[in-house]
Amino acid sequence: MNSFTIVGIGASAGGLAAFESFFLALSKEKKTGMAFVLVQHLSPEHKSLLVDLVQSYTEIPVLQVTAGMCVEPDHIYVIPPNYEMTLHDGHFQLGQYPNLQALHLPIDTFFRSLAEQKKQMAIAIILSGMGSDGTQGILAIKRAGGTIIVQDPEGLEFNAMPKSAIATGLVDYILPAEKMPKLLKKLDEKVNPMQLKQGSIHPNNLSRLFKLLQERTGHDFSGYKHSTIYRRIESRMAVKQFDTFVDYFTYLQTHADEVDALFANLLIGVTQFFRDRNAFKALKQLFESSEFKKRSVENPLRIWVCACSTGEEVYSIAMLLQEALDQDTNQFTQPNAPQSNKQNTAQAKTVQIFATDIDDSAIKKARAGLYPLSIAKDISPARLKRFFVAETDGSGYRVQKQIRNMVVFSEHDVVKDPPFSKLNLICCRNLLIYMSDILQKRVLSTFHFALRDKGHLFLGSSESLGKLEPLFATVDQKAKIFKKKTDAYAVKNLPFLALNLPKPHSETQPENSFQKRDVMSKLPLKEFTEQAILKHMAPSAALITEKGDTLYVHGRLGKFFEVQPGIVGVSNLLQMANEGLKTVLPLLLIEAKQKQTVIRRQHVQVKTDNKFSLVNLTIRAIGSSLLVAADLDLYVVIIDEVLETTQTNADLPTLNEMMVEADNSLPDSDERIEALRQALRIQERFLQEANEKLETSNVELKSYNEEMQSMNEELQSTNEELETSKEELQSVNEELTTVNAELQTKVTDLSHTNNDMNNLLAGTGIGTLFIDYKLNIMRYTPAATKIINLIESDIGRPVSHLVSNLENYSTLMEDINEVLKTLIPIEREVMTHLGKWYLLRIQPYRTLENVIEGAVFSFINISDIVQLREELAESKLRTEQIGEMVHAQDAYVIQDLEGHILAWNPAAEKLYGWTFSEALKLNLKQFTADSSHDNPLEKMKEYALKPGLNAFNMQKFTKNGDIIEVSIISSALMDENRKTYAYATTERLI
Repeated sequence: MNSFTIVGIGASAGGLAAFESFFLALSKEKKTGMAFVLVQHLSPEHKSLLVDLVQSYTEIPVLQVTAGMCVEPDHIYVIPPNYEMTLHDGHFQLGQYPNLQALHLPIDTFFRSLAEQKKQMAIAIILSGMGSDGTQGILAIKRAGGTIIVQDPEGLEFNAMPKSAIATGLVDYILPAEKMPKLLKKLDEKVNPMQLKQGSIHPNNLSRLFKLLQERTGHDFSGYKHSTIYRRIESRMAVKQFDTFVDYFTYLQTHADEVDALFANLLIGVTQFFRDRNAFKALKQLFESSEFKKRSVENPLRIWVCACSTGEEVYSIAMLLQEALDQDTNQFTQPNAPQSNKQNTAQAKTVQIFATDIDDSAIKKARAGLYPLSIAKDISPARLKRFFVAETDGSGYRVQKQIRNMVVFSEHDVVKDPPFSKLNLICCRNLLIYMSDILQKRVLSTFHFALRDKGHLFLGSSESLGKLEPLFATVDQKAKIFKKKTDAYAVKNLPFLALNLPKPHSETQPENSFQKRDVMSKLPLKEFTEQAILKHMAPSAALITEKGDTLYVHGRLGKFFEVQPGIVGVSNLLQMANEGLKTVLPLLLIEAKQKQTVIRRQHVQVKTDNKFSLVNLTIRAIGSSLLVAADLDLYVVIIDEVLETTQTNADLPTLNEMMVEADNSLPDSDERIEALRQALRIQERFLQEANEKLETSNVELKSYNEEMQSMNEELQSTNEELETSKEELQSVNEELTTVNAELQTKVTDLSHTNNDMNNLLAGTGIGTLFIDYKLNIMRYTPAATKIINLIESDIGRPVSHLVSNLENYSTLMEDINEVLKTLIPIEREVMTHLGKWYLLRIQPYRTLENVIEGAVFSFINISDIVQLREELAESKLRTEQIGEMVHAQDAYVIQDLEGHILAWNPAAEKLYGWTFSEALKLNLKQFTADSSHDNPLEKMKEYALKPGLNAFNMQKFTKNGDIIEVSIISSALMDENRKTYAYATTERLI
């Protein structure tokens, strides 16, 4: 793909408002250098208006994605309804939803493909929405080195999606939508050109960085592949907008929170339920084999999931294991029937799954067992229904107690902490790929050491055994399942470095019983042990609690106990003691607890490798103010083997002899034994009475339990149906919310358009009337009321019922029917009672789909046009008259009411001698010679008003001064109001 940033934007309910804020804030420039892809929950049953709506917010081209469309910068792409969308080689790929009723997560789907295609040049944005879609997708973006931006949930009506994303701890920025574009420009400038190359950081600076991380977190990353470290550093540098590593490292030295952020970035978990399904199918077949079926309390199935992250992988293994157990024992007769407590307890003793990780926050999430709704994409509906319970608030799915109880979580560093022992299976997937070859070898050696003979190792698809391949047999090469060949191999140079104590825990106790142990992780347990050992120069020792739980082991005690050097995760020294120590050790511990001093026993016979050895046993109580403050009692058990003396089975004293020898060391042993026997008899009577009461209560409770179990099964079935319905309704509600938001915006736009049209029609003064196909009035404009008597209540009435102000127009209904029949517009000129003229235009009413649904009347005022037309007609008539006058043989003269000459034809020029221009300067009185007529205009008026054509004679001067007598016919010229404005005379020489 081309090297430009792609910004994936996910939103659901309320996302339209967020889109508006985002794109309005985006620069008006068309060139951003980035591509934006909008993925929203759209209803599959409605046409999306999102493209038009977003286009109204920005000048950047907005396109709806089609299959195979190429991604280009400076474009906005919108997912089409009813499709999932992915990226491949710079092109969009679309896949239609196979089942409309299933839970669809288009944001997760697109973000995963975006992470795969764009790596660190991918940016994911989560905006307003319900549910948790996008949460799993940003995990993939973060793993690839991309950037995560989430809308600030404060004040949002729909804030579930932003909150779910923020809860992952992977979010780089939390901002309001309108502030994101400014940040994107800065990120694009920093991320796009910057790439740290191998070796571009000075080795000394890199070492200083590892040291800084180790001092802050306690974990050493120097053995990890530098290419991985570089990508993670590059990601944080882009987020904090640093150009050079030196500047970033200087910032790290003064900001502890950024060290924590870099540490979290290095620990991005690559996890998913049933990731790589073919590999898990092979693992299920392994669980169904005879090697994993025959288990008992004495020989439990022990599994270690290393680097478990947030627990998806370990719970996947637990589900497969439970299915294999069910198949073997037929414990489940119904798909959702819960196990009894007795069955759960028995199963817990035969199956032990240990899940560890160095990320404490990830362990806490795994312990909670709460996952977003998006896991439905990775888990089959049958497993989801059987092994998970939907939260009542719709926040996600929680692992059922049956599966949760199979797993013990703890914080553990595989690089430096000792492993669990006697394991049947170790699962470590996609951790080794981040480690250097040397570190890989050390970790694999640790795994080989921790496995039982013929134990199995389950690795990731991209991992291999490397140089340790001869130690394992391949079970399934594709699934990366291997089997340990032999126990004879002695693992050398194991990474037991300077240890930091983890929180100790016991296999036999639940996690919630270790409240005091949180304090132990802060105590210098190693120092306590070593100081006590040095005082007695004992080669082998163990630090234990008052109950015998082992906290720390020094030297090799495997000869006397089944433990290994270092910190052990789960073991009890009293339970694992060999024959000989098993009876003496508890008594000495009791005595040490009573006296709080050093208790010694010499020449104790302990069975070791089919023979008995003599050891000197010492138990010392640890005295410390820290332990007193923590309300803890710790003891050091020191074993010093007497190598010169050994005995066979024949020399072994009886148990009674050992008990007598042990008890003789106690003061007043007879009295103490009698007191103990008395206390034992009282305790036996008490237990007998309690047992009788318990049996009675058990019978009643059993009956109640059966009833409650039956009711619980019914309620559980009903609840699951309701949860399914709730999820479907929630999905539909989100889609409808999106559609409603789009329609609301469209209604607002239409309202503005309608206001514009009303103002336009009102401004033009054109009266418009709309009628439907039944000839009923639908609406009208105010100007139409001046022509047709209309009021608001007339809407819906037939147009034939109305009274118009038009004169001599009775064919209205015929014209309407003609237009609807022929679809040819009709125009008529009509006049109102007030003398106003209008052009009536009747035309079909067409919809956007070109469907005829009525007719439209338009009344255009043409009064001025009609008047102008009449004036033009008169002017034409006058022009014609003038033409006749020009060619007439008689003189033709027009004068106004005051006698000024207005017209003078050529015949008049010939008769009187004055030219036309000269005549226009004359007055009638100037060339009238008849003295009997003082006012020749009165005589013209007199004859003009007489009916018919009447001639009279008059004497006039010529230009030369001659007097001539002429015969004159006079006529009056009138305007439109029948008022005389001039006189026209035809004059002939007598």
